[in-house]
Amino acid sequence: MTVQTPNVFRLTPTDIDNNLTDLCRTLVDSVADGAAISFMMPLDHDSAARFWTDDVKPAIETGERHLFGAYYQRRMIGSVQLLLAMPPNQPHRAEISKMIVHPDARRRGLGKALMQEALKSAQEAGKTLITLDTRTGDVSESLYRSVGFKPAGVIPDFAFDPHGKSRHATTYMYRYL
Repeated sequence: MTVQTPNVFRLTPTDIDNNLTDLCRTLVDSVADGAAISFMMPLDHDSAARFWTDDVKPAIETGERHLFGAYYQRRMIGSVQLLLAMPPNQPHRAEISKMIVHPDARRRGLGKALMQEALKSAQEAGKTLITLDTRTGDVSESLYRSVGFKPAGVIPDFAFDPHGKSRHATTYMYRYL
């Protein structure tokens, strides 16, 4: 897949319905490729669809999170979520979650474009601190550093890798806006 300039948009609940096949394909294929995004192998289409429709869509409807999608040739091949609903003592903070780019489209600027839109949206929402966590040593760490995130610390044995055979550390990162 050749990817040139990605088109990144903030998605509505209707956009989730209209792009559910692409969202599921990207999620399922990413997990199968080893992405550490909280899912275990094998992830089937129905489970992925439930994640988008039962977990993500209601939070978008209430405004608790924003979802951004990267399109190429009318196909969605990447997404990232911005979680805005934080505890009462953290109204200034938001969190990045589930940065997902289809394995065939990685290393072509989609992740960076998605992150830039999420950061812009966080700033527009009045947030001044953004946090995230990522598998320690993962290629995503360099992406996050490239858009201004700094490591805050590492927790060993944080989660199982998608194949369920080994655990990995996670690196917490932050960025001020």
